[in-house]
Formats: sequence, C-alpha cells, structure tokens
Amino acid sequence: LKSNPSNNEEKEAQTQLTKSDELQRLHSQALSAYQQEDYQAAISLLDEILAVCVWDAELRELRAECYINEGEPSKAISDLKAAAKLKNDNTEAFYKISKIYYQLGDHELSLSEVRECLKLDQDHKQCFSLYKHVKKLNKQIESAEEFIREGRYEDAINKYDSAMKTEPDVPIYATRAKERICHCLSKNQQATEAIKVCTEVLQLEPTNVNALKDRAEAYLLEDLYEE
Repeated sequence: LKSNPSNNEEKEAQTQLTKSDELQRLHSQALSAYQQEDYQAAISLLDEILAVCVWDAELRELRAECYINEGEPSKAISDLKAAAKLKNDNTEAFYKISKIYYQLGDHELSLSEVRECLKLDQDHKQCFSLYKHVKKLNKQIESAEEFIREGRYEDAINKYDSAMKTEPDVPIYATRAKERICHCLSKNQQATEAIKVCTEVLQLEPTNVNALKDRAEAYLLEDLYEE
C-alpha cells in the first residue's frame, strides 16, 4: 500500500487483510476446540484454514492429532506424511506415522517409517526404542512364515508364541498370530487343537476367511462334515 497506493491495490490489500484476520480468528477457535477435546469442531475449523494455508506443517500436525483422537488413523497418516515433507528434519512426524502403522498391525510399514526418523537423527530415543521393538517382532514373524513355507509347523507355532510375548498389548498381533497358529495346527493334522484356536480367532473376527478355511480342514480330519 505504501509503495503503490492506487485504488485497486488498496482494495486487494484490504481483502487480504480481512482474510488474514479471519484465519487468525479460526486458528484461535481451532486451538480452543482442541484444548477442550472437541476434536470434530477443531477438524472442521482446521479444514477451512488449510484450504488457504496448504503448506502449513504445524496445522497439519494439529489436525493429525485430532484425527488420532477421533479414531481416524489413515487420515492422520495422510496429514503427518505431508508435514514430514513440509518441515525439514521432522523426526516427530515419522515417529508418529510409525506408531500409527504399528497400532494398525502393519509392522513392516512401521519399520520403514521409523527408519526414516533414524536417518534424520540416529540418537532419537523414542524412534530407536520403537525401532528395536518393531524389528524384533518383524524378525519373529518373518522366521515363522519361513518355517511355514518349509512345512516346519511346530517351529512356526513356537515362533508365533514368542511374537505374542513380544507384543502383548496390541491385540491385532495376537489375533494374526493365532490365525497363523490355527493354520499350522490344521496343516499338521492336529485337528482338535486347530478347531479350538481357529474358533478363538473367529470369535474375534467372524468373517476371517483363512480361519474358516483352516477350521473346515480340521473338521474334515475329524469327519465332522456338517460343520
């Protein structure tokens, strides 16, 4: 305005100024909603701001936190991935992405993301601790699957038992391990045990196709054709 105070310039500047004031007001409301744990309200306010401030990493991180609290992890990952690109050395974003993938049961993607964090800072305590844990679990699952491919079903069962001890707190890993143990028992012709473990899986996931097929095989071994 000072350099070129023509009418058009002034009008444009005033419009931008009004928009800026409005965005600051929305930002204050979004922070307030977040602090009051009204995450849905915070998300809709942040949506409005991010439609204009597309490249704001911190706003994306805030919206990701809201998504996490609202139980929408895939949307949180999307915002965190953008924040990781927008802000240099964003170890925190990579750590959070890795944690979310891990909680969702995707240990391989979790491992990949936590490695990105350690590339930026090899002394990052949280990332290193998570890396060690996920790497151990990943190795156990890989070994178990290798045993299954080789037909070494007892060894695979033992390895999956170890995996459940490594991760006792995230239920999806126990469910996946039991699903594979059910498969091993069925293949190993241990029909009674297979039916018991497959049934445990199906109580948690009634439409688990693998467990249904493996339990069917076990029923065949016991001549329980109706079942």
